[in-house]
Amino acid sequence: MRIHLIAIGGSAMHNLAIALNRKGYIVTGSDDQIFEPSKSRLNKEGILPKNIGWSTNNISEDLDAIILGMHAKEDNPELKRAKELNLKIYSYPEYIYEQSKKKKRIVIGGSHGKTSITAMILHVLNNLNIECDYMVGAQLQGFDVMVKLSESAPIIILEGDEYLSSTIDRRPKFHLYKPHIGVLSGIAWDHINVFPTFKIYIEQFRIFKNLISECLIYCSEDKELEKLANEKINCKKIGYQTPEHEIIDGISYINSVPLQIFGNHNLQNLNAAKNVCNEIGISDIDFYQHIKTFKGASNRLELIKKNKEYSIYKDFAHSPSKLKATIEAMKYQFNNRKLIACMELHTFSSLNSKFLKEYRDSMNLADQAIVFFSQKAIKHKKLTPITEEQIKAAFNNNQLKIISNSKDLINHIKSLSLKNTNLLMMSSGNFDKINLDEL
Repeated sequence: MRIHLIAIGGSAMHNLAIALNRKGYIVTGSDDQIFEPSKSRLNKEGILPKNIGWSTNNISEDLDAIILGMHAKEDNPELKRAKELNLKIYSYPEYIYEQSKKKKRIVIGGSHGKTSITAMILHVLNNLNIECDYMVGAQLQGFDVMVKLSESAPIIILEGDEYLSSTIDRRPKFHLYKPHIGVLSGIAWDHINVFPTFKIYIEQFRIFKNLISECLIYCSEDKELEKLANEKINCKKIGYQTPEHEIIDGISYINSVPLQIFGNHNLQNLNAAKNVCNEIGISDIDFYQHIKTFKGASNRLELIKKNKEYSIYKDFAHSPSKLKATIEAMKYQFNNRKLIACMELHTFSSLNSKFLKEYRDSMNLADQAIVFFSQKAIKHKKLTPITEEQIKAAFNNNQLKIISNSKDLINHIKSLSLKNTNLLMMSSGNFDKINLDEL
């Protein structure tokens, strides 16, 4: 098979390219920009494009398929040429489905927790030497690639994103996977540039729920999910909640099993993963035996540095519900320490003046709260500028420290006393190129 990936440098796309290359396919790709770590990883596999940019010379009749990444625009010259040659063009999720038609498909959906639940399931399956294919949205310990596709694995675990599939396929990604077992972790409005009302956003999860053929596993503590689950459904359903647990010396325990993760949201995710594992024949005993060594997915309450006085964590949290859950987890787990919480307004939704009000009270549990945003990001997304006053009013917190320059943010953090304190850095971006490990 000869496969060409347009926009090969993306986080998901370059992992798919590596997976197909390892499967023995002839893989080529193109992009107008390729950053690290994609660049080094593609180069190591021998599939890094020789030239940066688009060229119709990359597209020929002998290609079996074109895979189109989200980064590529509708007027992309390679896409146009592929259409002229009548080549088969897939979006990323379409091609994942094409590769998994004969497998049992387990799809993890929801506004938050998808990566963590997927990572927990894969950790347990890997420890039990159960073969599976997968696609997950973060680098996991013990896995050198985020996508695996094989001929032999009987099941595939897929993180099911609700965002659009490609520039020419406006369907949410998780609608294309046709799950046998589907998980929904929660619904909290996001991606307002695509789903302008909460009602439209909820409808995407209703469609997903109705595509499940065997079993829906859902968080029954989420009122919107509870409503969906009580509608007509064509499969078995299992509701899960936050499991009973205790915290001893900063460590969470379930059934006397010590865990390396913490927070109600993470424990809900653990329960979702356990129910999936039960459905594919893994006992509770085996599950807990192996989940206790799970340290978390990359950028999900990930410990950067600690000593006797303080700990520094980073997290992917950026939407209001994720922000609130992550701050609550830190305060609950370390109730004898102060918490300094810093978040970046980075996504289209978060930088939108109409959406800002959704952040009301989301950081009020922190002892000190910092909001960072970049004027460059606002210009790049072609949004109306926002002011400090707007942000403080939207968050309902007059004590917020607002910073819009990365050097100022670094200097402010360095000036803080961290004695008996935790620092939590939250963003789906990088605080305008701040290296948190170096900081």
